[in-house]
Amino acid sequence: MTLALLRHVVLHILTLNQSPFIIKFMDLILSVYFRLCNLSPCAVDLDDQTTIHFWVTNHRRFDRPSLVMIHGYGGNPLWQFVYQVGPLSRRFNLHIPDLLFFGKSHSKSPFRSEFFQAKCLSDGLKRIGVDRYSVYAISYGGFVAYRMAEIRPDAVEKVAIVSSGLSYTDEQRDQQLRTIGRHPSEILVPKKPDDLRLLVNLSTFKQTTLNWVPDFLLRQFIALMYDHCRKEKIELADYLVQKKADPNLHVLTQETLIIWGDQDKVFPLELAYNLQRHLGKNSRLEIIKNVGHAANLESPDELNKLIFSFVIGCS
Repeated sequence: MTLALLRHVVLHILTLNQSPFIIKFMDLILSVYFRLCNLSPCAVDLDDQTTIHFWVTNHRRFDRPSLVMIHGYGGNPLWQFVYQVGPLSRRFNLHIPDLLFFGKSHSKSPFRSEFFQAKCLSDGLKRIGVDRYSVYAISYGGFVAYRMAEIRPDAVEKVAIVSSGLSYTDEQRDQQLRTIGRHPSEILVPKKPDDLRLLVNLSTFKQTTLNWVPDFLLRQFIALMYDHCRKEKIELADYLVQKKADPNLHVLTQETLIIWGDQDKVFPLELAYNLQRHLGKNSRLEIIKNVGHAANLESPDELNKLIFSFVIGCS
C-alpha cells in the first residue's frame, strides 16, 4: 500500500512537471491581486477578427486621470506590472490591455506592425468609453504607444516610454544584433529554459534568482506565456527587426517622458539620447542608475514616482 501511494505521488508530480499547473496557479493569484487593486477584466470585439482584452478600473473616478499601461514581450501584464499596479491604481483610472497575441487578445488579421497594434488598442479604448488618457509603456509596448500618440493626438495627452529603441540607425541596430549574438525572436520568444534565462539576464542588471529556478517551472512559464500564438509573436519581432530605420519618424506633439536604465543591454542608453534629440523640447529624459532594461521589475518605486510627477505633477 505504501509503495502504491508513493508511486501515485511520484506520477502526480511528474504530471505537474509536464503541464503549466503551478504557473497557471501563480497567474491566477496575480489576477486575484489585480482584482484587489479595484480592476476587472473585460474583452472588446473590434470586429469578427479581432478581440482586445483589458484590465480596467471598476468605478472610474472623474477626479483622476486615465492611464493606459502597455506591456512588452516578457509575459502578460499580470507579471510585468505586478509591482506597479497597486500604487498606480490609487492615483489613476487604469486601463491595461493585453497586446495582440499576448494574454487573451487575438486577431485573425495578417498585419503585424506596431501601427496595427496601436489602432486596435485605440479603437478598443474608444469602445469602452475612454476618450482622453496618458500612456505609459515599456519596451515593445513603447513602439505601440508611440504610434497611438501619432494616430490619436486628440486622445493621447502625455506619453511615458521606458526603454524603447524607437530612434536608431541601421548601423546601430546591426551592431546591437551582433552584440547579442542571436536572432531576437529566439530570445524574445523562448523555447527552452536556458533561452528564458538569457532573456532575463539581458533584461536585468542586478542578479536574479532565476538561475536557481528548476527547469520544469521555466518550461511551465514558457508553455503558458509563449507557446500560445508563438508563430504570431515571432512574426511581430521579425517585423521590427527587419524594418529599416526611419529617419522621418514622426515627432510627437505630446509632452513625452523618456525613462531608461543606465545598464540597459537590450536597447543601449545611446538610443535614449537619440529619441530625446529627435523629439526636442517636448521631451525629457530620466536615467535610472544601476538598472537594466526591465526597470518595471528592478526599480518599480522610482518608476512610479516618475510617472506620478509627470502625469499629475506629484510625487
